[in-house]
Parts: sequence; structure tokens; C-alpha cells
Amino acid sequence: MQDVNQGDAQSLTGVQRRIRRSPLLFTVPIVLLALFILMLVWEVIRSNVTAEAQTEWPWRLHLIDMDALGSLLAVAGGAVLARAQYACTVRPYLGWRGSWQKGHLKEDTSAWRVGVFNGGQHLAVIGTWDCRLVLAGQDDSAEARWVDLDEAVSDLAAAGLVVAQDFQIVRFGAGFPLVGGGGHETLLVGAFSKRFVRKVDALYLRFRVADVVGDTHERVLDCMKGARTDLNAPLS
Repeated sequence: MQDVNQGDAQSLTGVQRRIRRSPLLFTVPIVLLALFILMLVWEVIRSNVTAEAQTEWPWRLHLIDMDALGSLLAVAGGAVLARAQYACTVRPYLGWRGSWQKGHLKEDTSAWRVGVFNGGQHLAVIGTWDCRLVLAGQDDSAEARWVDLDEAVSDLAAAGLVVAQDFQIVRFGAGFPLVGGGGHETLLVGAFSKRFVRKVDALYLRFRVADVVGDTHERVLDCMKGARTDLNAPLS
């Protein structure tokens, strides 16, 4: 899989990418289709040489009957097109929501609550879940790096931020399902205090999910996006 470069996280936030296709369900049909096309080209060229030349090598090499080859080409081409159409149908559409709410941190203080949802109609399964932290004053392109959740929490603690008081980040293990349903079900990703928002310039979450045909999709979410706009606004 291709990783997001260190300077690319901000430019890729809000963009969902398909970073890997299923080798079995995508590559194999394409390879078979290409093989059958090459066989067809060979048989067409061979049929246009003289009968005398067809008795000599390599023109005497007869791969397959043209009628059978035509049927195989139709089946392979149909499989490729059907797979592409089905992959579009079952593709997850990963989105997020953020708002200031109470009830997620200690002392019932207001927190910037961020959640993710699958706007598609079919199940997606989380593969990996990485974090990238940019503290206030850091250079996003030079100092930040992708780490796991444990290391991100350690870095936040080293910066003086306290779990459950300043932030909560949900741990999603590999295999966790994101149920489809048009975005009606939002899963909490994290909750962040006003102090956290002021001390952290960006907290990127990169999650990769697999759909039901085995393709892998990636979305990078900046948890701090939009938080500062409503930082001082009163809660409704």
C-alpha cells in the first residue's frame, strides 16, 4: 500500500482514495481477458497467412478454436464489466461530522465531538487506523509522522494534555465493521476540549477500510477541522 507522504496529509483530508484492488477479484479477470485478446490476435494473424506457411513453425501453432475463443472472450469481458459495476455499487462512502457538545469529558465540559460514518449501502471493515499529531507551533510537513494510537496518546500526554479531561480517542481494531446505511449511524472517533483545540494545530486520523469485493479505501480526517470556527460560540 502506498503511504501518504508527510507533507500530503493536509492536502488529502476530505478525499477518499481507493489504494488497492483485490488481486483475486480484479487482477485475475483482467489478466485472463488480456490473454484471450492476445490469443485472438494470434489466431487472426495466423488465419491470414498462406496454407503452406501454416505448416511451418510458428504458424502451425493453433491455440484454440475461434468459436470457443469468442465465447471465452465474451465471458471474461462480461466478468470484468460486471465486477467494475458491482464495485461501484458496494463502494463505501466515508464521511465525518463534528460539533461542540457536552457529556464526553470529565466535569461535563464542552468538547469538540468528531464522528465517522459510512454513507454507502454496504458494509466496510476497518483494516488500519493511524494518527498524525501536529502540536501548536510545529511544522506540519517536517515534524509530524504517522504513529499508532498508543504513541499518539503518549505524545499528547507529554504535551500536558490529560486523557478523559482534555481528550478521548476511540480505539478501532482491525476488522471493526462500519455499517452502511446512508450516513444515519455515526461512530464517535474522539472528543476534544477547548484547551486541546488551542494546543493542537491538527490531529489527522488515517483509516483504511476494505469493502465487500476486497478493494481497500483510505480517508484522512483532520479532527480539528472546523473546531476553531465555533470555539467561542455558546452551546445550544
